[in-house]
Amino acid sequence: MNIKSSFGENLKFYRKEKHLSQEELSERVGISVKHLSSIERGLTFVSAELLEKLTVSLDIPVFCLFVKQNEIVYNDTTLNMIDRVIEIIENHLMKTIEVIKSDIRKNDNN
Repeated sequence: MNIKSSFGENLKFYRKEKHLSQEELSERVGISVKHLSSIERGLTFVSAELLEKLTVSLDIPVFCLFVKQNEIVYNDTTLNMIDRVIEIIENHLMKTIEVIKSDIRKNDNN
C-alpha cells in the first residue's frame, strides 16, 4: 500500500470517527467534496496547508494520518515516560500553588 492510499484510509477513518460527512469536512477545510473523495481514495495527496487544516478540523495530531491505529504502540517505556511527565507537571503545579499561597499570606499581612 502506498502512502497516498494509507493516508486516505486514515483520513476517512478519522472523519467517520468524528461523525463528519465528506460534505461537512470539505466545507470546514475549504475544498470540494470531489477533492476530498480523491484524497480518501488515495488518488491525490494534500499540501502542507491542507494537511494542517485537516488535522485541526479533525482535532488529531498530524502523525495519526500517517500511521494506522493498530501500529501505534504503547509499551512499558512509553507508559513510563508518560508517568514521568505527569509527575513533573504535578510537582511543578504543587510548587506554583505554594508560591501563590505564600503571596496571598504576604498580601494578607500587609
